[in-house]
Amino acid sequence: MSRRANCWDNAVAESFFHTLKTELFYQESLKNKSKPNEMLFEYIEIFYNRKRRHSYTNYLSPSIFEEEMLQIEMAA
Repeated sequence: MSRRANCWDNAVAESFFHTLKTELFYQESLKNKSKPNEMLFEYIEIFYNRKRRHSYTNYLSPSIFEEEMLQIEMAA
């Protein structure tokens, strides 16, 4: 958060945590203490940042969106 009492600063974080809980933790049963760390790393680094489609990128995965942006820059 950048400013005190500014609800819009926290909206992105709250949205991400809702997605994280809904797509990961509510779907899995946690049996030991080391597994949540592994699950969180895999979700963020492998699925969310590389494969999951985001509305901001017109429902493209980040890797495909990046490839398309690079092609546009190269063509210009």
